[in-house]
Amino acid sequence: MNLPIYYDKDANLSLLEGKKLAVIGYGSQGHAHSQNLKDSGMDVIVGLRESSKSWKQAEADGLTVMKTADAAKAGDFIMILAPDQLQGDIYAQDIAPNLADGDVLAFGHGFNIIYEQIIPPENVDVVMIAPKSPGHLVRRTYTEGSGTPCLIAIHQDASGKAQDFALAWAKGIGGTRAGVIHTNFRDETETDLFGEQAVLCGGVSELVRAGFETLTDAGYPPEIAYFECLHELKLIVDLFYEGGINYMNYSVSETAEYGGLIRGEEIIGKESRKAMKNVLKEIQEGDFAKKWLLENKVGQPNFKGLRRKSENHPIEKIGAELRKMFSWKK
Repeated sequence: MNLPIYYDKDANLSLLEGKKLAVIGYGSQGHAHSQNLKDSGMDVIVGLRESSKSWKQAEADGLTVMKTADAAKAGDFIMILAPDQLQGDIYAQDIAPNLADGDVLAFGHGFNIIYEQIIPPENVDVVMIAPKSPGHLVRRTYTEGSGTPCLIAIHQDASGKAQDFALAWAKGIGGTRAGVIHTNFRDETETDLFGEQAVLCGGVSELVRAGFETLTDAGYPPEIAYFECLHELKLIVDLFYEGGINYMNYSVSETAEYGGLIRGEEIIGKESRKAMKNVLKEIQEGDFAKKWLLENKVGQPNFKGLRRKSENHPIEKIGAELRKMFSWKK
């Protein structure tokens, strides 16, 4: 591995002592960062809109909650963990007017820096600490005494200590227990968006629906198609997660392994790979970001339509019935 990796011994948590750490947002990542840092002995403030449904929850979790602008003004280290499409407005209205010399401005994802929705002043450090897991897992692994791997990146080093501050935050949320990889904002942003669109959220979902439709169009019962194309996917993904693709091949039957090896490239062939390159190009050139930001400015009509279409697909209807059989989910 070529990228440097840092662990507990490489990070100094005391760099955060005496500082007020403002976490803007209390969603999946926001709640995890806030609670983990609080449990690490840090002085944490959560910044939210007064109307936020998360306000009472954050207070119930023992955290100090302020309006976003007040949290930004009080904070020395400001971590923005609101949704990507909202960050630009939040920054302009509540954070930028309250930044001071020597503050650290931090992100969990590089979208708004790379696509220039946020342009920080030169007198602050700009860093990223990005756990490579959902927030609930960041929190759970921390409470269990371990952690989840993180990425860190430095966009602007005004103090000369930006990397040290980023590592300290990563240690405070448990990331250095697992390992922290140093990258840059552009690589994190573009690979993250590509992975979501081409593989994890877009590619896999469409592959599942296409498999389901192929079987049901051929006359097979939807119940069987659901189990074969969606339900059992978790078994395969768990094997990927535990030991990689070869471990999955080792764990399944030889019939399944052989069939997968000869059919995989038929399904994900030249056209699919060409489409992936086009997706990556649109991400790299900013076309996706423009499309997503415009979608939000006009009220998300296309997004909401696509969401409804997905929710009404037959695989969702049969799945809702079949999952009633799963006693372990109750």
